Amino acid sequence: DIVSNLQRVPPLLTDLYQFTMAYAYWRAGRHQEPAVFELFFRDNPFGGGFSIFAGLDDCLLFLQSFHFTDEDVDFLRSVLPPATDPAFFQFLRGLDCSGVTVRSVPEGTLVFARVPLMEVEGPLAVVQLLETSLLCLVNYASLVCSNAARFRLAAGPSRRLVEMGLRRAQGPDGGLTASRYTHVGGFDLTSNVQAGFLFGIPVAGTMAHSYVTSFTSLEEVYPRTLATVNGDPVDFISLTKVWLSHVSGLLEAEPGKIREDELAAFLSYAVSYPHNFLPVIDSYSVGCSGLLNFCAVALALCELGYQPVGVRLDSGDLCRQSVDVRRVFRLCRKHFSIPAFDSLIIMATNNISEQSMAELNKKNEIDVVGVGTHLVTCTKQPSLGCVYKLVEVRGRPRMKSSEDPEKSTVPGRKAVYRLVGADGHAFLDLVCLGAEASPQAGVPLSCFPLGCDGSVVTPAQVTCLFQEVFTKGQVRVVMTAPTFIY
Repeated sequence: DIVSNLQRVPPLLTDLYQFTMAYAYWRAGRHQEPAVFELFFRDNPFGGGFSIFAGLDDCLLFLQSFHFTDEDVDFLRSVLPPATDPAFFQFLRGLDCSGVTVRSVPEGTLVFARVPLMEVEGPLAVVQLLETSLLCLVNYASLVCSNAARFRLAAGPSRRLVEMGLRRAQGPDGGLTASRYTHVGGFDLTSNVQAGFLFGIPVAGTMAHSYVTSFTSLEEVYPRTLATVNGDPVDFISLTKVWLSHVSGLLEAEPGKIREDELAAFLSYAVSYPHNFLPVIDSYSVGCSGLLNFCAVALALCELGYQPVGVRLDSGDLCRQSVDVRRVFRLCRKHFSIPAFDSLIIMATNNISEQSMAELNKKNEIDVVGVGTHLVTCTKQPSLGCVYKLVEVRGRPRMKSSEDPEKSTVPGRKAVYRLVGADGHAFLDLVCLGAEASPQAGVPLSCFPLGCDGSVVTPAQVTCLFQEVFTKGQVRVVMTAPTFIY
C-alpha cells in the first residue's frame, strides 16, 4: 500500500515555490526551527452548512512514505537556479517525516468552516514542503465526500445509492478518489471495479444500452436452453415466448410494438446471469416493449426457480415510469401468483443531480439510484478551497493580516472541542488556544461565534476533536474509511 501510494503521491507532486522557500530557510539556518501549520477551509461548500473531512488516510500514507529519491533530487537540481548550493540537495536526499507530528479530526467527521482540520508540527522546511500535497489530498476528497453526504440526505436513509461517475471523473486518480470518498459520504455501492478491489467497496453493474441494441433477432441467443435450479435443461426461448403472450394479454399490449431484438438481448443476459437479471428497459420504449419483455423473461426465470432482480430506468420521467412499472409488477404478481415479483427492485439513473434527487422524494417506486456526473465532478462547486497556514514558529504565534479580513488568520496553536447539548445533539464547535483550559461538561462557558455577539452555553458533553494521528514517522491510528460521523 505504501509503495503504491508513493507512486501516486510522490514528494515532487507539489509547487516549485515550496522548494525555493525550503532552500531559503536552509541558507538562513532556519530549516530546523519548530513550526506549526493548520489546514482548514473558509466557507462551507455548495452553499450549505457543513462539510465532511476526508483524505486523512491518504495523508498519513503520504507522510509515512515521504522521501526523495536520487532521481527526484537530480530533477530538482535541473530546475532550481544553478547557484543553488549543492549541499542543499544532499539535505533533501536525507529528508523524511520522522520529526513531524500531526493532530487531526477523525476521517469522516462532520466539520465546519474555519475550524482547523489538521495541525502539522515539525521542522520548518519539512512542514513547508508538505503543504501542497496535503492540500491536494484533502481538498477533493473532502469536497466529493461532502457532496455524497448531501445526496444521501436528499435521498433519505433507506434508498440505496450507487456511485457511477468513473467515466466522467477528472482522470483515473480523480475517479478512484471519488469512488472511495463517496462511499465514506454515504453511497452504498460503486460501479468502479478498481475501487472495489483496492478499498473493499461493494461493486454493482448490469448492462448498457449498447448491449441491448447489439441484438437484432432471437437467432442470436445462445445457448437457447437454461437449466432449472434442479438442473434439468429447458428451452428458455420457447418458455419466454409463452410468458410473453400471457403478459401481452394481461396488459392488452400491441404485439407489433414489442421488440424481438430487445427480447433477444434480455434472454441472452438472463441465460448468462439467471440469478442477477436486471436489464435496462428504456432502449426503445418502456411501456410498449421493455417492460413487457422484462416481465416475460422474469416470469420464465421464476418458473425455473430463479429470482430476477429488477429493472433499470435511464430516461424520461423516472418517478412516473417507476410507478407504472411497479403497478405492472404487482399486477403480474397477483394474476400469475408469482411472489418473487414483490421483491423486484427499480433502479433509476439519468444525470441525477442533488436537486433531481430531492425531487425523487415525490411519489415514486424507485429503490436504487445511480449517480455519476453531478456527484464526482461536484458541478455546483469545483473546489473546497482548503488552505494551509502558518500559526506558530519557535513557540511564537504567527498571523497573516490581510486587507481582506476573510483571508486573515488566527494565530497560535489551537484546540477544538465539540459541545453536545442535553438532547444529545452537537450544537457548537469551540476553537480555543491550545494552552487554554478545556471546557467542562455542566460548566457555563462564554463563547464568541465569528460575526456574532458573545453568548454563554452549558455543554452536557465535551469531545476533543483533535487526536494525534502521526508522530516520529509512524501512523498512530487505525486507517479506515468510515461513513461520516455526526
